[in-house]
Amino acid sequence: MLKLNSCLIANGAFELHANLYVEAGSSVAVIGPSGAGKSTLLEAIAGFREISQGQLFWKEGEITKQVPGKRPIAMLFQDGNLFPHLTAAQNVALGLRPNGRLSKPEQEQVTAALSRVGLAAMGERKPAELSGGQQSRVALARVLVQHRNLLLLDEPFAALGPALKAEMLDLVAELIAETGTTLLMVSHDPQDARRITSQAILVANGSAHPPAETDQLLNNPPPALREYLG
Repeated sequence: MLKLNSCLIANGAFELHANLYVEAGSSVAVIGPSGAGKSTLLEAIAGFREISQGQLFWKEGEITKQVPGKRPIAMLFQDGNLFPHLTAAQNVALGLRPNGRLSKPEQEQVTAALSRVGLAAMGERKPAELSGGQQSRVALARVLVQHRNLLLLDEPFAALGPALKAEMLDLVAELIAETGTTLLMVSHDPQDARRITSQAILVANGSAHPPAETDQLLNNPPPALREYLG
């Protein structure tokens, strides 16, 4: 279980309060108006933003002060963060070792991850030689080799067309189902949230609210969300 216990997260003059928990193995959307603090929430969970007050727990252990690399968390950002001078395989290898120097078993993990995301024959290509969807798959493969318990998605597929984005979301759903990974996914598109999550955290008016059923929240949104959705 992921638990945010009376947390205060500051981003400049902006403050976000969170007192909630997410069951292990859940798929949860993070939704709310633009600028409400959705990305801020994920950054704090991942360790890229300090929690000013409160505690963050994963299962029975507190991780509030752990550096990002020590947390049981992998995060995909909007731009994918691929290095243009490295091949697809080398980019994936960074998920295992920052220096990219892998043992033979680790190299096999990279090969298997690329195969799992449908890029078995493209390991030697650089990002510029790949389509947008293929680049997203490389970024996903890099997450896959990390074998983390929590996956945070900050709209990494937002730049893709509708059909390709749906394909990537379905692939994410398959991978987390295979591994039992807990998913938190920032989404501005209600259909994305409905597609692969069963619960949703509403972030609005300076608070991240406890998870509610995705369909229930979107079918009967509170005023702040209703105004945003239109």
